Amino acid sequence: MTLLSAVLSLVNVKAKYRWSDKSFTSLLQVVHDMLLKENTLPKCYYQAKKILCPIGTEYKKIHAFPNDCILYRHEFEEMSKCPGCGASRYKVKDDEDCSSDENSKKGPPAKELWYLPIIPRFKCLFANEDNTKDLTWHANGRNSDGMVCHLTDCSQWKKIDGLYMNFDKEARNLRLELASNGMNPYGNLSTQHSSWHVLLVIYNLPLLGCA
Repeated sequence: MTLLSAVLSLVNVKAKYRWSDKSFTSLLQVVHDMLLKENTLPKCYYQAKKILCPIGTEYKKIHAFPNDCILYRHEFEEMSKCPGCGASRYKVKDDEDCSSDENSKKGPPAKELWYLPIIPRFKCLFANEDNTKDLTWHANGRNSDGMVCHLTDCSQWKKIDGLYMNFDKEARNLRLELASNGMNPYGNLSTQHSSWHVLLVIYNLPLLGCA
């Protein structure tokens, strides 16, 4: 087993059983001490993440406008103020002049979007033989007995197949659901924070994989 495959297997177990970073670091230290002195197994979760980053598990931080008007990317990437209202891109102290160009280009961002690029992760899925079988399970491995046991058996799935027949011909094409919980873009909900998760669920997988 290579170092990469060993670390990836351990991190997968961590994610599956929802171990804390601290407990996972303790496990790595114990396993490291059990092996030969020459072993290169990381001793903490931080080192393990550095090994996995090159395979496409990195994330990106994108500066955002405090009122969720824009993301500072593409044509807005170099701006230090909102093109609409002129609010600063960065946090401004109470005793500072937010209209000053000097103050508007320093300090931490007023808000950030954490983005996990999906294309590298899709490539990692298809690079694994077992994952590839699961991703085509809905077309090649499913037991069709006339009962509704998976989304594949639903009338909505069949309707989409009928509308986009070219898409349906390739079983590896991914069918995704965009899901979120607690989204509060206009501040209508009684919440004390402005963060929420936005998830993509892959429906190609067997029932337990996309639940």
